[in-house]
Amino acid sequence: MVASNTHMYATLDPTVWNEPNPVPIEAIQYVDDAGEDQSFFIKVQCGDYAQKLFTGEYASMRALREAMPDLTPRPIGTGQYTSNLDKFFYLCEFRELVEDVPDVEVFSSMIAEMRRRDVSPDAKFGFPVPTYGGRLPMIHPPSDTWEALFTQVMDTTFNVEEESQGGVDEEMQALRTAIMTKVIPRLLRPMETGGGRTLVPRLVHSDLWHGNVAVDANTGLPVIFDGIALYAHNEYELAPWRPARHNIGRSYIDAYLKHAGVTDPAEDFEDRNLLYCIKFNLNSSAHYPGNLRFRNIVREEMRELVDKYPDGYERWLKAYPDEAAVCPADNKGLLHL
Repeated sequence: MVASNTHMYATLDPTVWNEPNPVPIEAIQYVDDAGEDQSFFIKVQCGDYAQKLFTGEYASMRALREAMPDLTPRPIGTGQYTSNLDKFFYLCEFRELVEDVPDVEVFSSMIAEMRRRDVSPDAKFGFPVPTYGGRLPMIHPPSDTWEALFTQVMDTTFNVEEESQGGVDEEMQALRTAIMTKVIPRLLRPMETGGGRTLVPRLVHSDLWHGNVAVDANTGLPVIFDGIALYAHNEYELAPWRPARHNIGRSYIDAYLKHAGVTDPAEDFEDRNLLYCIKFNLNSSAHYPGNLRFRNIVREEMRELVDKYPDGYERWLKAYPDEAAVCPADNKGLLHL
């Protein structure tokens, strides 16, 4: 199956994002001719969206499995029911799970090890297959720089959140502009230009909050699932570990950094983490049309960064003239005010 990545988000109706996807009960009570009689975990959804969802999930979990087999259930396959062409499935290895957060040290060290093992095969940021975060499409086209990819992802995320919530107020629009033109260049570009620095695209799960993590009942080791894989700045993985509402939190960030280290400029780490968290919280807001809780969290987070970096990348260049470098060609055309 091949999923198109053209304007996928435009095909989703925000009014139905919170509605259950109707799947006949018999679809999970027997093994269809497209499967085999064995023990496995199965997801079933109906409609064109389901095909795209499971294609992305299968590609993500295959990549994560190849990097860290001990962390992920083995993906078996995805496809279409022969008895009902509107039904699609995702199959993976069955694991008996304990719904609990894993040990801080074990989990953080394994995620850091995944970072070390798996780098982009073509040195590009992004992912070749469109994926989904819940009902929201995640398009990560191949990019030469992390700033270029993240800028595009944030622009799309803002658009989807605005559509979900029925538009923006003037302050949100002003904050969005400042984030895109000031904050993103200021926090991301020094990692790829300052003093000749470069970023290596690393494989990340990218939605690693406690709802997508459990503990294997037989081994006691962490298990991760529902991946939205991409090759990114490795610290992007830590965004869901920042919100106080999550059970995987600050202690996990500290443990991870002990194993993986901090990207230079190290002094920007906390603000980069906050920037990545804004993207995570925008996704959360987009999933709840009419509920402004997450939008208001995002508003406060954006204010903090915009107030701190009103002069953007230009101020950093003035402060560190010896580290100035020509912007990568892939960044041309972005807003650098």
